Amino acid sequence: MNRVCVFCGSSPGRGEGYLAVARQLGQTLAERGIELVYGGAAVGLMGATADACLAAGGRVTGVIPTHLADKEIAHPSLTQLEVVGSMHERKARMADLSDAFVALPGGVGTLEELFEIWTWTQLGLHRKPLGVLNVDGFYQGLIDFIGHVSDQGFVKPAHRDLLLSNERPGALLDALAAAPLPDLPKWVQPPAR
Repeated sequence: MNRVCVFCGSSPGRGEGYLAVARQLGQTLAERGIELVYGGAAVGLMGATADACLAAGGRVTGVIPTHLADKEIAHPSLTQLEVVGSMHERKARMADLSDAFVALPGGVGTLEELFEIWTWTQLGLHRKPLGVLNVDGFYQGLIDFIGHVSDQGFVKPAHRDLLLSNERPGALLDALAAAPLPDLPKWVQPPAR
């Protein structure tokens, strides 16, 4: 695992706990020689993760769409900053560059990125592991809901289990590195006519 894409909030969230874990993740990536790939902003958990990775001697690649870079939130000190034309291009480029995906706490954009990359895994568009940093139980409600969705027959248990979870950055990275990715078809058989 050479590069990990991190999805996270452009806000710091409430309290210091989310920022502390974002910094810990950035530092851990650098210490393990894993390059950080992320959305390229200098603000919120995004900036905190990048700053910590850079401060620990790590490499950071940011991918940001023009309309956000123009608002001067692009991080000025990254190893590499790619400016793309749209949010769609941003997500595709981050996916291409990365070997695994981690979602820190965040809002609608973070959730959308997490669900899209999870869908791509489920559909077999890539075979890359993904997980959430469940800081102070941030993602527990989502994890429980996905269990309910699976119990109701809308997500196969093997696809549900693709989403790893841990509250500690190092432990989550270890789990991602060792994650088996099942080779299961997404589609069910059509009913006999």
